[in-house]
Amino acid sequence: MRTFLKFFISGFLLVVIVVTAGVAQFTEKAEFGKFAITNATIHTVSDGVIEHGVVLINGETIEFVGKNAKITSDYHRINAAGKHLYPGFMDAGTQLGLQEIGAVAVTKDQAELGEFNPHVRAFTAINPSSVSIPVTRVNGVTHVVSLPVSGRLSGKATLIDLYGYSPDSMAVSPNAALHLNWPTAQKGGAGDQRSEEEVEKAYKKNLKELNEFWDRAVFYDDMMMSYEEGSADKEAPDTHKKLEAMREVLSGDIPVMISVDRKQDILNALEWTKKHPDVHFILAGVQEGWRVADEIAEAGLPCLVSTLFTPERAYDNYQRPYQNPAELHEAGVKVAIATGEIENVRNAPYHAGYAAAYGLGKEEALKAITLNAAEIFDVADRLGSIEEGKQANLFLSDGDPFEPTTHIDQVFIRGYKIPMVSRHSQLYEKYLNRGAVEH
Repeated sequence: MRTFLKFFISGFLLVVIVVTAGVAQFTEKAEFGKFAITNATIHTVSDGVIEHGVVLINGETIEFVGKNAKITSDYHRINAAGKHLYPGFMDAGTQLGLQEIGAVAVTKDQAELGEFNPHVRAFTAINPSSVSIPVTRVNGVTHVVSLPVSGRLSGKATLIDLYGYSPDSMAVSPNAALHLNWPTAQKGGAGDQRSEEEVEKAYKKNLKELNEFWDRAVFYDDMMMSYEEGSADKEAPDTHKKLEAMREVLSGDIPVMISVDRKQDILNALEWTKKHPDVHFILAGVQEGWRVADEIAEAGLPCLVSTLFTPERAYDNYQRPYQNPAELHEAGVKVAIATGEIENVRNAPYHAGYAAAYGLGKEEALKAITLNAAEIFDVADRLGSIEEGKQANLFLSDGDPFEPTTHIDQVFIRGYKIPMVSRHSQLYEKYLNRGAVEH
């Protein structure tokens, strides 16, 4: 009876959440077709700023960028005088679309049982009706990387547009990267009562398990390649789902995103990556990256960073998180913004804003949340800048999008003119004049 009640309550909560999510979404459809955005200040990112420029959108694609365009009558004109046009922002590390309510287990799809789950795909678990998606995109964030987070090898992240009715219609790169949580050689904070010897022992054990799984994957890949290149009359080896999922990683087709924060852990991870020269690696988190920026640059690995966190060490200056992207960039590291958030992915522009104010500069901060991120995930041919032939992920604002007071006027995702409605705007309208009596 208790089991039945448990499933009944879980099912009821899921229905309530789905209904609530449906209410929270926009009530009008996105527009699609041909649009002419005129008189805009165009921040191309890849080719400077164009004053009083024109961008033509034809379907999903940017058709023209420049001045003096010939605009036929079949284009819907948008006069952007006094407005700024930017490429859509990209948050390179989130859990958006994988969790709705942290306290309700049936709405959490970012974690699986087990330590090694390279076969798990965030793409299959994305909820297109997530309440957090409209809240995020109306702030200029048009595409994100969403990733599983549990265990050692958590699974494969997905790169999605923030518009669509199914994961398939949202996907930019269904399998964008394999997420690896690096085993730490540090204590887990003030509450960690382990001795230094115990910490070291746990680290060596975790690293040994990772290496053993990796070696098995390499052996399996070699075996399968040998079979595929050999005679067709040979009996096929048994397929192993987890090891099969590692093959596109070992071949370098998709990168490995290593989440690692502390100085020594970063150095340990860098040393480990040298043993796998055919694999592409990305560092994520990297909260103490500024301490080993030269070593990261020498390794040639890009970094996905945030700025809104508290320093790990009590004696570090409070500005260090804000300065981290700039110090990495100065050392020669390519940086991109990754908030690590769920419902607060909407704050990605302000992570970039802090980085800009604390040494990175506005131009590089803009790259960090657009073109750099697209290059790191190998989608710069489609996203990251305003260029002819690229996907029409754009937004119009009345000022600097790194400033919280700036208003985002319009967002385009894959050429769709998105209704500027979210749960936040609906609640604002609902309670704006509550209890007011007109006379």
